[in-house]
Amino acid sequence: MISVLANRTYRHLFFAQVIALFGTGLMTVALALLAYDLAGDNAGAVLGTALAIKMIVYVFLSPVAAGFAGRFPRRTFLVILDLVRAGTALALPFVDAVWQVYVLIALLQSASAAFTPTFQATIPDILPDEEDYTSALSLSRMAYDLENLLSPMIAALLIGLVGFQWLFGGTVAGFLVSAALVLSVALPGVRSSGTEAPFRRTLKGLAIYLKTPRLKGLLALNLAVAASGATVIVNGVVVVKSVLGLSDTDLALSMAAYGAGSMLTAMLLPGVLRARPDRTIMLAGAALLPLCLLVFSAAMILLPRSALWPMVLAIWFFMGAGMSAVLVPSGRLLKTSAHSDDRPLVFAAQFALSHGCWLIAYPLAGWMGSTAPLPATSATLAVLAIAGVLAAGRFWPQGDRKILEHEHPDLPPDHPHLAEAHGKRHAHAFVIDSLHPSWPDRRP
Repeated sequence: MISVLANRTYRHLFFAQVIALFGTGLMTVALALLAYDLAGDNAGAVLGTALAIKMIVYVFLSPVAAGFAGRFPRRTFLVILDLVRAGTALALPFVDAVWQVYVLIALLQSASAAFTPTFQATIPDILPDEEDYTSALSLSRMAYDLENLLSPMIAALLIGLVGFQWLFGGTVAGFLVSAALVLSVALPGVRSSGTEAPFRRTLKGLAIYLKTPRLKGLLALNLAVAASGATVIVNGVVVVKSVLGLSDTDLALSMAAYGAGSMLTAMLLPGVLRARPDRTIMLAGAALLPLCLLVFSAAMILLPRSALWPMVLAIWFFMGAGMSAVLVPSGRLLKTSAHSDDRPLVFAAQFALSHGCWLIAYPLAGWMGSTAPLPATSATLAVLAIAGVLAAGRFWPQGDRKILEHEHPDLPPDHPHLAEAHGKRHAHAFVIDSLHPSWPDRRP
């Protein structure tokens, strides 16, 4: 897996991603504490609204950005977006009203929604070999897990030394270093999309995703992930600060427990996935999430405060583990559900649609958490997670095969879809009807 870092261009982009992620992780902790400073016990509602704005931007802008990404020089585009994000994060410590937080979050996340699909579309051109590209996807997942584990720990240390406002400085530095690393390499030229209009490419990616059974199952699993994650991210600050009366450092430690569960699971999964199907592992991980939410709801009612804090850390740990069991194999599903030219569009569709699940969970966790008891909020989110797990089991059939042998008698020999497989009769790792509904399935 690590051998792909020998490629200088990919190495610089990978570390740009890692550093920007750490900056974003620091901002997540700081934003929760800023919301608490501005709104007190209503911090969950403020944070839920801010994160809902983020999700709205991601859902509607990211697939459009993927369709247009091929129209701009990649390096210049990515650097400008990093600079916009850095400038916006620089303004966050100086806000003194809730509406200012909403405006700045909308601007920052608009830049992120354009950055991520462009970044993802660049990697396959840097690493055209399928094995190298798969390794790059695995490294990317590990980067997210490391960020979940380490950035809250770093945040806890910095909060104890200088206060949470300085965490935004770490976010600014992360985006600036990311821009410098992108600027230090020459990126491949933009891959031509022919005469296909950007909006048509956008719709194509969404159509491929929503017509592929395993990906519909993945979308339902993302709903379970969002329901549990929203409890940690939105209402975690209320649990730690208001219910338990603990410190800013303890909030960061609770988020580190969530990251630790995710990281440990990510380290163990490669061996497990060699012995068990992706579907089995992902459904089991997703089923753990509503169970944790129901246990948390019961603990809030039944346990004294002295016993609740270690229980929260344990539940956060297991929810991180369940999240990782769903998300780590997801890149494999996306990779095997489209051929190389359409893969960036499918990844952009996953980015948008999965964040649509968070768009449901974030405001539900924030607004309900500010008007109803937290145990009732957690139980409601558990019901949402259970619905996601049941839907995934229905959409994603058992015995789902990655490789389907088929023919395309109506395509010319030089069609790029056939060129990948060297012939009119070949095998591909995706569902044929999801890509070209007019093509008959010619399996014997």
